Amino acid sequence: MSQYALNLIFIGGSFILYIVIAWVSRAGSTSEFYAANRGVHPVVNGMATAADWMSAASFISMAGLIAFTGYGNSSFLMGWTGGYVLLAMLLAPYLRKFGKFTVPEFIGDRFYSKTARLVAVFCLIVISLTYVIGQMTGVGVAFSRFLEVDNATGLFIGAAIVFFYAVFGGMKGITYTQVAQYVVLIFAYTVPAIFISLQLTGNPLPPLGLFGEVSDGTSLLVKLDQVVTDLGFEEYTALNSSMFNMVLFTLALMIGTAGLPHVIIRFFTVPRVRDARYSAGWALVFIALLYLVAPAVGAMARLNLIDTVYPNGTQAEALEYEARPQWMKNWEITGLLTFEDKNGDGRINYYNDANEEAAGALAGSPQGNELDVNRDILVLANPEIAQLPGWVIALVAAGGIAAALSTAAGLLLAIASAVSHDLVKGAINPTISERAELMWARVAMAVTIGVATYLGLNPPGFAAQTVALAFGLAAASIFPALMMGIFSKTVNRSGAIAGMLAGLLSTVIYIFVYKGWFFIPETNQLADVPENWLFGIAPTSVGAVGALINFVVAIVVSKMTGDVPAHIKELVESVRTPRGAGVATDH
Repeated sequence: MSQYALNLIFIGGSFILYIVIAWVSRAGSTSEFYAANRGVHPVVNGMATAADWMSAASFISMAGLIAFTGYGNSSFLMGWTGGYVLLAMLLAPYLRKFGKFTVPEFIGDRFYSKTARLVAVFCLIVISLTYVIGQMTGVGVAFSRFLEVDNATGLFIGAAIVFFYAVFGGMKGITYTQVAQYVVLIFAYTVPAIFISLQLTGNPLPPLGLFGEVSDGTSLLVKLDQVVTDLGFEEYTALNSSMFNMVLFTLALMIGTAGLPHVIIRFFTVPRVRDARYSAGWALVFIALLYLVAPAVGAMARLNLIDTVYPNGTQAEALEYEARPQWMKNWEITGLLTFEDKNGDGRINYYNDANEEAAGALAGSPQGNELDVNRDILVLANPEIAQLPGWVIALVAAGGIAAALSTAAGLLLAIASAVSHDLVKGAINPTISERAELMWARVAMAVTIGVATYLGLNPPGFAAQTVALAFGLAAASIFPALMMGIFSKTVNRSGAIAGMLAGLLSTVIYIFVYKGWFFIPETNQLADVPENWLFGIAPTSVGAVGALINFVVAIVVSKMTGDVPAHIKELVESVRTPRGAGVATDH
């Protein structure tokens, strides 16, 4: 059976499964659409949360970034995992006890202000739209290769599938669809990693294989350090960026994780307050199954790529272009892997041409590097590079698409809930019927899918980089408001509104200056290079600074304005009391 036929079977079969689950568990009420009628078991919710969380950035892009950067990108792993600890300990149980459907609804009630609720809606839409761009980018990458279509067509197919099961299923349908997607994506990620670890090190456990020995008796990481430095790249195990930015970026990812609206609303679906904390714990277990494997996948993929281009070692001649393996030909079709024979010798001369010493030392192509590999393809191409069986390649295709679609659905639901429940019902028409509210939610989803698909055609960076920007926005706007709403009795509505706006706008403007206004190409004022960064702060790290601005502005403005009403102080105390106070407010 051809590889294309296998891809169709695995991808098509998974699509049918998702659609059937969504149709069987479709939402018939606003409670089912927003919170799955608060009847999801914590283990099931933990698995669905893991799928919601492990997006295209985790599945497709994270290992690729680690592969090309090495130890420096371990901040993705530390920040994203640490964020769940914050979420489990500081936010999830209290927000579930509050008993509302959405994050803006909590902010509106806690800060006794419709304006605060609307500002939170605006923040949520900006965050979720930025995040969903990264998912649509991943969808395009996966479809363009495995269904052998161009990137734009892949985006449109993915958008259509998400539209169907997200619009009809709501939170109820999305929850059980995400459970199926988790099973698909975790097998798709770990099975190839086990094969490749066995090939390279003889160890079936990839995390242990990462520290094992390759065929010549050399440690895998020592071997990788050697070959990348031979080609003029930075040492793989070294920190190749400033520690200052790494700390800021890790912090931004941590507090951004704890402030992501589409993740937070998952904890509104469980029956009891303590189930929210259990859900977060189970989510960490399910996430760890992938995150423990990711560093090994990145390192092994990088070594396999270099061994492909230099089959006789980096000191010998590079591979002839005409002798390139089939996987290179497959990815060339997508435009995500390109070759330019700059010196006309017919060989694939791959090295760091920004390193002048490497350019002079390598006998191949002093005219410049000739191979450009998009980082987002490395995990998807890994089984092909390692020459694994066709069914494994097809499984990875289904897994990559499942990862992107699961998170996209969660983000769309967060946006739809904010528009229909917080904007339309909460601010414009409080007497709207349940049926009309559901209609507005579905219309909001449809519009968001269209916008995200358009922006996904011209993303501001690799999938993980784009997602990192969304984390920065969440860190600067939503997270401080939630923390102060739960743990402070002195921050009032004026402080909360001023803080959210100050944190969001300072972060957004800083990002746009370097990434382009509204991520439109060639509209940036400054090139996104370290020399241009203010105080050396990268755009992906600025969310931590935005969070600090939010806290400071909120506290200062609150001290300058009126005191918090007594009934709101009582509400805060009720939410923070573990037992005996009951539910603070409910529908």
